Amino acid sequence: MPGTDSMQPPRELAHRVNDGVEIVLFWNEGTDELTVNVSDERSRAYFELAARRDQALDVFYHPYAYAASIGIPCDTQLASSAAAARGRAGLAEASEQTGP
Repeated sequence: MPGTDSMQPPRELAHRVNDGVEIVLFWNEGTDELTVNVSDERSRAYFELAARRDQALDVFYHPYAYAASIGIPCDTQLASSAAAARGRAGLAEASEQTGP
């Protein structure tokens, strides 16, 4: 339906849990955006990373490395909204620098 694509919930493409850390790769069909969500049950830390299509699985398998590379601290003091905003902005900036 026209105009409703961006309202669809994202589709889960990959999911893994290890030692209380849950990592999920989502794809939003309406916006064609990929996002990796990381949630650490033990520390209650949470952050999101926007992922380019050609790097989505790398971000999924190495989210802490990608977070660190764009300046998101990976400790117990993460604030989900600030980290998510910085993750989207930082990855977009990195994408512009490295090209498609």
